[in-house]
Amino acid sequence: MTLRKFAGLGALLSLVMPAVALAEETAAATAAPALNSGDTAWMLTATALVLFMTIPGLALFYGGMVRSKNVLSVMMQCFAITGLISVLWVVFGYSLAFDTTGMEQGVTNFNSFVGGLSKAFLAGVTPQSLTAAFPEAVFVVFQMTFAIITPALIVGAFAERMKFSAMLVFMGVWFTLVYAPIAHMVWAGNGGLMWDWGVLDFAGGTVVHINAGIAGLVACLVLGKRKGFPTTPMAPHNLGYTLVGAAMLWVGWFGFNAGSAAAANGTAGMAMLVTQVATAAAALGWMFAEWITHGKPSALGIASGVVAGLVAITPAAGTAGPMGGLVIGLVSGVVCFFCATSLKRKLGYDDSLDAFGVHGVGGIVGAILTGVFAAPALGGFGTVTDIGAQVWIQAKGVGFTVIYTAIVTYVILKVLDVVMGLRVNEEEESVGLDLAQHNERGYNL
Repeated sequence: MTLRKFAGLGALLSLVMPAVALAEETAAATAAPALNSGDTAWMLTATALVLFMTIPGLALFYGGMVRSKNVLSVMMQCFAITGLISVLWVVFGYSLAFDTTGMEQGVTNFNSFVGGLSKAFLAGVTPQSLTAAFPEAVFVVFQMTFAIITPALIVGAFAERMKFSAMLVFMGVWFTLVYAPIAHMVWAGNGGLMWDWGVLDFAGGTVVHINAGIAGLVACLVLGKRKGFPTTPMAPHNLGYTLVGAAMLWVGWFGFNAGSAAAANGTAGMAMLVTQVATAAAALGWMFAEWITHGKPSALGIASGVVAGLVAITPAAGTAGPMGGLVIGLVSGVVCFFCATSLKRKLGYDDSLDAFGVHGVGGIVGAILTGVFAAPALGGFGTVTDIGAQVWIQAKGVGFTVIYTAIVTYVILKVLDVVMGLRVNEEEESVGLDLAQHNERGYNL
């Protein structure tokens, strides 16, 4: 009798134990993620690389392209924006972009456009809080570097003519009303407007580059042309700076794109590979297009092609394969070349350093082609099965960003022009912003 009871108990345990094991596995899977030191180390590195893109990368890239009397003003703007956005990000920007409290509670009518303020002043961010498998503090500063470079890119469109005080106020307001909402809509997760549409933007083609490019175009149109443009020669004063800056951007962009995998994994590795391939293809595409069109390849051209390729591959870096990256880079290099030269001349707008021609146009090209090359059928690593449908979704995301950014940027600039004035006077512009705005010279001859 006793043996039968033991046998029955054994049979019962044999049935129960798999269920218990399954329950334990399920509980482990749904438990809070554990800190991964490898992911953390990579994200710390990627964050430093992205900051390196703005200072010194973008500062040198833009600084070399302006006239010598304005070199310090452009670099100063990049540094000041870095300081300003860093502070605004921790005060309220991170919360506006990534607070999903309302979305989690089903409040999607407003929170689909912008986050709340429950994380203002970084409330709840501690050394123990995690995002994915690394500290939330690292995620905060990683995303901060994206928020820094986006308004800094706009500087290239209005270089050599905006007052420094007006620039600071404009960047603070633009960051609040444009950057943070677009970042939330694309990246905050379920409930975000463009996230729910299915827009693919791995590392910021929409959030960073289309956003900055369109804002730059609006800014240069509102401020008007530089004195003497286009009849007065305004050649870059130091292409050595520009080439060094472009090289820094190229290296830093690995943090930008591969870091957006938020882990040291295969997606990060593939993002790094396609970034290199696309950038190389774009540099060659711009160089040969210029060589054929103008008779000679230029250092400024290949540097611009590098940035065009980096921009275009950004939204596709996590889903395109190497051959997709090759096509995206080649197309962006050629298209951006013609937009930054022929189109600008034909339409007559003064986009000083081609912020729109490279970042706006390159971002649009990359965003649309992401819908094509994310398809596994074309060597991609996304889940796209209907290329036409995804391209339409990408186009809808591009269209929304263009319209929203253009309207809000225009309103901000027009209000500021009335309140404080946007542009330096003619005498200050002739002297140069280095002396007029900062009482310094870039070079003592």
